[in-house]
Amino acid sequence: MPSAPPPRVSVIVPAYNAMPELTRAITSALDQTLGPDRIEIIAVNDGSTDGTGAELERLAQGRPALRVVHQDNSGCAGGPRNTGLDLARGEFVFFLDSDDYLGPDALRRMVAMADENGTDVVLGRIASVGGRAVPRAVFSHNQPRTDVFSSAAYLTLGPWKLFRRSLIERLRLRFPLFRNCEDKPFTVAAYLNASGISVVADYDCYYVRYREDRSNLTLTAGDLVHRMDGIGLCFETVARYLEPGPRRDRIMRRHVEWELCGPLRGLLPRESEQDARERFYPQFRHWARTWASDAICRQIDAPDRLLIHLLRADRFADVLTVARNAKEDARRGHVIDKGRVYWAHPFFRDPDAAVPDDCFDVTDRLPVHHRLDAARWHGGDGDGGVLRLTGHAYVEHVAALQPGTEVVLRKYQSDRPEVRVVTTPRAAVGLPGDGAYEDAGFTADIDPATADGGAPLERGLWNVYLDVCAQGVSRTVRFGGSREGGEATHPKPRSVTAGPDGRTTVVTPYFTPYGNFSLDVGQVAHHLDAPCQVTEASWHGGRSGVLAVSGRLTSAEGNGLLLRAESGRGEVREVPVRYDGPSGDFTVRLPVRRLARGLWTLTLVMTGGDGPEPCRAMAVPRFGGLAGTRWFRFGRPYYAKPLSWGPAMALAFEVAPVRVATAARRRLRRLRPLRAVRRRATRRGVARPGTDGTGGSPVRGTGRAPAG
Repeated sequence: MPSAPPPRVSVIVPAYNAMPELTRAITSALDQTLGPDRIEIIAVNDGSTDGTGAELERLAQGRPALRVVHQDNSGCAGGPRNTGLDLARGEFVFFLDSDDYLGPDALRRMVAMADENGTDVVLGRIASVGGRAVPRAVFSHNQPRTDVFSSAAYLTLGPWKLFRRSLIERLRLRFPLFRNCEDKPFTVAAYLNASGISVVADYDCYYVRYREDRSNLTLTAGDLVHRMDGIGLCFETVARYLEPGPRRDRIMRRHVEWELCGPLRGLLPRESEQDARERFYPQFRHWARTWASDAICRQIDAPDRLLIHLLRADRFADVLTVARNAKEDARRGHVIDKGRVYWAHPFFRDPDAAVPDDCFDVTDRLPVHHRLDAARWHGGDGDGGVLRLTGHAYVEHVAALQPGTEVVLRKYQSDRPEVRVVTTPRAAVGLPGDGAYEDAGFTADIDPATADGGAPLERGLWNVYLDVCAQGVSRTVRFGGSREGGEATHPKPRSVTAGPDGRTTVVTPYFTPYGNFSLDVGQVAHHLDAPCQVTEASWHGGRSGVLAVSGRLTSAEGNGLLLRAESGRGEVREVPVRYDGPSGDFTVRLPVRRLARGLWTLTLVMTGGDGPEPCRAMAVPRFGGLAGTRWFRFGRPYYAKPLSWGPAMALAFEVAPVRVATAARRRLRRLRPLRAVRRRATRRGVARPGTDGTGGSPVRGTGRAPAG
């Protein structure tokens, strides 16, 4: 009789004196919508003395999905987790702490995300019960496939994630037997070796809470003696898997800030001076000298920079003084000198302290506060005119004396010079600071016909920034995210006549999906009267490198419809549209494989009656199911990757040669989980994928995996 297939997920629950929270933790795993036949729960009683073992046995009665293991106390969560890993059979592993619980649909959603995207680690949104702090930045939106370098995933190093077990076994990962920080090195290693990371952000997957008696290990083992080994192993793990350079610095920065400077400032002053000097300080100094590179020091905040400098200089007494006075010194003011802002710490420019000014420079980290109060057209009586912006902007801690704020227009996806518009100062009321920012108000008039040094703004999307300047301090920020609502900040499109030929262009003020103010000059993404409706964009005859765009004409005005592909370098390829019949239906084919390397945007253009210039246009929308394609050009493989371009989420293509070595590495990473499944299936006597079902030879001759 064949053995039962392995479960999809092994849920590992370490439990030590976990009553009464334990019951809800276990039942939340038992009640998962993924189904009890697809889950195994391994609950490890780590020498409890409060009835935890008896409760686990009670819960396991009649529930074959729950396996209970009793062992002597290991003194940490890593011991029972390792026991669970040694017993786990699932394709995935999830670590559930006995204090916490799962949302009912959590595992189904996370497994689906991993299956669809071939990722090795899945983060499910974490919710707080009772005020326990939880990460938020990484869960702003779903991320089907990402990594630690292009997301905020690395800010959460707790083990409450879905891990592909083949990754854990390939790396031979187990938890170190530390009372605190034992989970971080484990997660770091998994992150840095995962083929991809997914984020489920639209559902509360995991609920964290403190125990009723506040006996969580993070609280009872929070002092330095229980943290030092784990902190050191975090640094060593990053160094093991990443070569020195910007990528390593990006990851190391988190540990310098959170695992080095945080405990140094918050915990070192609690120790006796002898222990602080002899037991802990040498290790902190070693980490600062070894792992806190100059590049990292330029990125971290001034209080951390100061600590790292003092550690490197081996100034124990000053380190302890700075750590003890951290809260008081954080409230000190600022000094403005030659366009830079410095933290007014007692060591700043103290000859006896001899600390460089760079350790106190906070200019690029001061918040910039700004608001758009109104955006209205003035003059023109419905056509032409000036777009007037009113609002305020100031740099926190920099009084708005002699303000010189300017509006800056930057064309989207273009390296052409920016356009600057001088503002007129005006009084601002209701701002904090006892009048320090009352001159932070401004008015700016943008004339699209002359804004570019007397010339009209080019056709395209223009993002609006503010260069906020006062007392020689200058900061540039995106504008419009904070604003008045309603008609005050939503002016209608205007037709503007500009240039020596008297050409008319439509200017549409709009807000991006991130809430920032922008201008669409020439109806690039916002069309008053689109010439057609696009119904489909797909590859003609499979992935042939020929894109077929289908649609229906909505207006017969004009000479004809063109499909225009335009590169970031200004190259243009146009294909005339031919209609399928009198109904106005059409399909136009663009040979993408003939496009040169670069980013290409697609637009349907209705040409005018008096010349080749477009009178109306619309961007081709991105259809979600459109995949990339590949072809060979002069014996070298090329690819076209569809992208969503601009605020209208229009269709664009990145065309480039395939990096063969990179593609091979990615393919190997994708194949590793499948090979592991095949090896396990072979050991159990089950036919491997790609065999005839009887244990015979794999299918040969096709050069690819069999269908299905």
